[in-house]
Amino acid sequence: MSIWDEIKGSFRHGTALTRLMYINGAIFLIIKIIEVIGVLSGSSGLAPAVISNLAVPASLSALALKFWTPFTYMFTHQGFIHLLFNLLWLWWFGKIFLGYLDQRKLVSLYILGGLAGAFLYIAVFNIFPAFAGTVNVSIALGASASVMALVVATAVYLPDLELHLLFIGRVKLKYLALATFLITSVFDFSVNTGGKIAHIGGALMGLAYGQGLRNGKDIGSWLNRIIDFVVNLFKPGRKMKVTYKKSGATFDARKTKTDHEYNAAKAERQKTLDHILDKISKGGYDSLTREEKAILFSESQKK
Repeated sequence: MSIWDEIKGSFRHGTALTRLMYINGAIFLIIKIIEVIGVLSGSSGLAPAVISNLAVPASLSALALKFWTPFTYMFTHQGFIHLLFNLLWLWWFGKIFLGYLDQRKLVSLYILGGLAGAFLYIAVFNIFPAFAGTVNVSIALGASASVMALVVATAVYLPDLELHLLFIGRVKLKYLALATFLITSVFDFSVNTGGKIAHIGGALMGLAYGQGLRNGKDIGSWLNRIIDFVVNLFKPGRKMKVTYKKSGATFDARKTKTDHEYNAAKAERQKTLDHILDKISKGGYDSLTREEKAILFSESQKK
């Protein structure tokens, strides 16, 4: 099997966390390839032109022409170190998140955190006079707001979960998240101010998302319904399989579950999962029965 086949197989059968990391890495690699092509062809503005169509602008007039960028910017990186640290934090907290919650929530949280970061960044740059001279040229890119939303939401949902850190020892998740937020989003605010504002937006979304989960509410469920609708548009229609017998004109017709049956089963699974998550929020993971732990593990492993 070739490396490309292995990558495709890993993406196709991997978790939502794996796919998010692959998408970020793939876009970064494409940008770097375009940079090489630009240098060799003498077109130094080729890569910046691509990035400008993926990064979110602070200017409202530019945003109107590039309305897709509040979504694309959260998957776009220009510097390797920026990408590396974002992917490390995404992987670390994503694994913790999926240990207790499902992949659909991870995807919706990532997107909502990115959108919240983009909109706060745009709002602040257009409201405060300190940015009047840079609002028309400023852009933001990177998964930092999405990752910050994941860090904060996980810490709000599991505040007393302890992690063992090298040279430090055991630290509760809530303290680790607070330190991360202060260091990356508040300290030295005059440097990369737009990025730090986006971090704050992501953190606020993470706070709301995590608190909603503790109260038994999924504030990202509407986004999952939109994603499901879009994905289903590109799925091939269900096919009926007909098998004929040699004797007589009888035949056996079989087809997959109807939409109603599928949605009913899906709703029942979600009801069971919500009950389990409610028990965790009230009594912790140890309050679950063996069967409930098995269900939770099974749901976290679904592709």
